[in-house]
Amino acid sequence: MSNKKPTTSASITSVLHEERVFPPAKAFSQAAHIQSLAQYRKLYDESVKSPDKFWGKRAKEELVWFKPWTQVLQWKEPFAKWFVGGQLNLSHNCLDRHLDTPTANKAALIWEGELATDGKPGEERVLTYKQLHREVCRFANVLKKNGAAKGDRVLIYLPMVPEAAIAMLACARIGAIHSVVFGGFSAQSVADRIHDCGAKLVITADGGFRRGGVVQLKKNVDEALTLKDAQGNALGASIQKVIVLRRAANEVQMQEGRDVWWHEEAKLVGVECAAEKMDSEAPLFILYTSGSTGKPKGIFHTTAGYLLFAKLTSRYVFDLKETDVYWCTADVGWVTGHSYVVYGPLANGATSLMYEGAPNWPEPDRFWRIVEKYGVTVLYTAPTAIRAFMKWGVEWPMKRDLRSLRLLGTVGEPINPEAWIWYHEVIGHGRCPIVDTWWQTETGGILITPLPGATPTKPGSATLPFFGIVPEVVDDTGQTVPRNTGGKLVIRKPWPAMLRGVWGDPQRYNEIYWTEIKGSYFTGDGSRQDEDGYFWIVGRIDDVLNVAGHRIGTAEVESALVSNSKVAEAAVVGRPDDLKGQALVAFVTLKSGVATNPSLREELRRHVAKEIGPVAKPDDIRFAEALPKTRSGKIMRRLLKQIAAGGEIKGDTTTLEDFGVLARLSHGEE
Repeated sequence: MSNKKPTTSASITSVLHEERVFPPAKAFSQAAHIQSLAQYRKLYDESVKSPDKFWGKRAKEELVWFKPWTQVLQWKEPFAKWFVGGQLNLSHNCLDRHLDTPTANKAALIWEGELATDGKPGEERVLTYKQLHREVCRFANVLKKNGAAKGDRVLIYLPMVPEAAIAMLACARIGAIHSVVFGGFSAQSVADRIHDCGAKLVITADGGFRRGGVVQLKKNVDEALTLKDAQGNALGASIQKVIVLRRAANEVQMQEGRDVWWHEEAKLVGVECAAEKMDSEAPLFILYTSGSTGKPKGIFHTTAGYLLFAKLTSRYVFDLKETDVYWCTADVGWVTGHSYVVYGPLANGATSLMYEGAPNWPEPDRFWRIVEKYGVTVLYTAPTAIRAFMKWGVEWPMKRDLRSLRLLGTVGEPINPEAWIWYHEVIGHGRCPIVDTWWQTETGGILITPLPGATPTKPGSATLPFFGIVPEVVDDTGQTVPRNTGGKLVIRKPWPAMLRGVWGDPQRYNEIYWTEIKGSYFTGDGSRQDEDGYFWIVGRIDDVLNVAGHRIGTAEVESALVSNSKVAEAAVVGRPDDLKGQALVAFVTLKSGVATNPSLREELRRHVAKEIGPVAKPDDIRFAEALPKTRSGKIMRRLLKQIAAGGEIKGDTTTLEDFGVLARLSHGEE
């Protein structure tokens, strides 16, 4: 560990394990798609110096076209068109292309429902590519029977069941634009999204399972369709049909003429449905990203560029092989689920595993039971989940046989080096490469990542850019900053899977992403590059605090806190301070058996000072039984900022996993 004590705004960085470099294992590299750093650099150089040639070649090789494209890229900042003039269908590329190959009878989706509370196995389903194709065609016909057509918007509000993927693929098959809404969102959120995109249909379920309880999805849809805006206009006025999946055997109200059962409608249609010929730039899906203020942004992606990028990143980042059982633990309600549960893996003919429940239901070894049961080889999950596993203890993964794992991945936020090491040693037994990936809803796919057969890794660093991606760390004027200096992360050139805009609001798209740094896509994240050119993502610019003139990344302080043997998880936020401008407030959960006391607060403050520097010492440390998280596992730092500042809780809290956590924190309970 380094003895450096950085104290300037240019060098406040976490140095935990920075000197530890993990080269790819020779045996892994020899069998990998990309086998050396030299091979990566050669391909990367080609991708940025001759992007039309690079992407054009791969578009021809990787995708099935109904009509060839005439131009690789048409770029008029900030609007891009890729593979102009071409026609294809995403569903056809994920399913039909495999039907005349041995892949037809291979498992496309393996699904397991939440484990019953009595310890009995949950529901299980396996769909081969041939079976999945049949179900997608059948449901595509259900959609058409109920009025959906090319260009219509269809809102999908389902649990994590195979029908969620089937519905997405069926929409793509007929050219309808899907907008998946995470099952943890409220009726108001559903109504707002319906209104913004003008959805014609809603696909939902009578309920879904979560921690032994039933999530009332259909009830939420019913409520959403009664809500009105400030002027008294119905937010759900555009909805003509609601298709309901029978999932939880839950009693629901069915409105005659509007609501229909999935299984009843499926009996009335055939199982043949030709894929629509879609323009390369035809919108494929809309995903809404929300913040603490303002209405959610409807990020939309189109067909050809997105599919090509999702396919190639899936193959190279996860080194997908014919024999892999690949498990991305994300919900399909998020972009990670779109790109790396459904579209990317299926385009590659891979086997993708889906799980409906929570990682610790009914016990904290739930994930490890699934890995053991299905022989999962590639696991892609979030740092917040890894930190939870750390808190629960090594005894849970040790109960299970994890020898099938050969590759581990992380996604969603910067990973603490301590969590990286734990993941590597406890779950990967020191032999599995870790791909720490950085990307966003807006980017469509992974932009900065190790390639597991080629890239030496450093715990906490997302390492190097994927093919065609030109990231830079810049100052407020857009000038590139020196190495090991923090700044704003921008992308200098367009890439195939980039967002095409904010639905219905091109001006907002331009203002948010293209005006901060002229001529570049502004990610909103802070970063630095080290002496090897590796990217270290600090987190959102909002989470880079100015403390007495020093820019301190909250992720860096969190990493330092978690490196203490007594700490399970930490979240650091800023609060207004008359003297410093901003003060650092840390919310800390301790490992099992560790008692809170005033001396521990001071011990942790000294620990942070030792790891980073005195200027990074938290002004206040608050011990908490748990941190407020969404159902997808993300810490709701916005709420912690409000608590730290002593203000009232504002904004949407409907996605909170446990409202009791918020109440206890608000009342100062420890």
